[in-house]
Amino acid sequence: MPNLEKKQQVISEIKEKVSRAASVVLVDGRGLTVYQDTELRKKLRDAGVDYKVYKNTMLHLAFKDTPYEALDGHLAGPTTVAISYDDATAAARAINKELRGLPNLEFKAGVVENTLYDAAGIKAIAEIPSRSELLSRLLGSFKSPMSSFARLVNQIAEKKGDGAPEPAAESAPEPVTEAAPEPEQAAE
Repeated sequence: MPNLEKKQQVISEIKEKVSRAASVVLVDGRGLTVYQDTELRKKLRDAGVDYKVYKNTMLHLAFKDTPYEALDGHLAGPTTVAISYDDATAAARAINKELRGLPNLEFKAGVVENTLYDAAGIKAIAEIPSRSELLSRLLGSFKSPMSSFARLVNQIAEKKGDGAPEPAAESAPEPVTEAAPEPEQAAE
């Protein structure tokens, strides 16, 4: 019985994590050394990503009746799960950074905001910048035209201030006041 209770605890732990998750990415880490795996875990932890190896049967049971059930077809062989909670692309992006230095690490599949992606799809999602970076780019693009306009206005103002004759202001014509006609004297 204690073994069954342990399994139930693991399944409950996975269910609790995926209930809060913005994305779940499955990774095959066969061939990683202990040192490489430890370093990878540390970097992912710093990025706010849970990274843990679970048995495929436990994942299968925990994913049942959730948006992550679609990952069932990818639960073959050693599977490591990367779960991000706040930023939906954080897990894929953090793992993608490490792929260059760890050729044995590869994406299997993932679910990002309730949509299933294969390995190529997760790789594409990993290339998407973070939300804060996208917002800063957007604000920069708003700021750029305004800055250019401000510089242009400033240059025009400086040109006018460098001794260039300013156009004379046209004076408005003075209003003509007509004298009111004097009342005609009555005929005598």
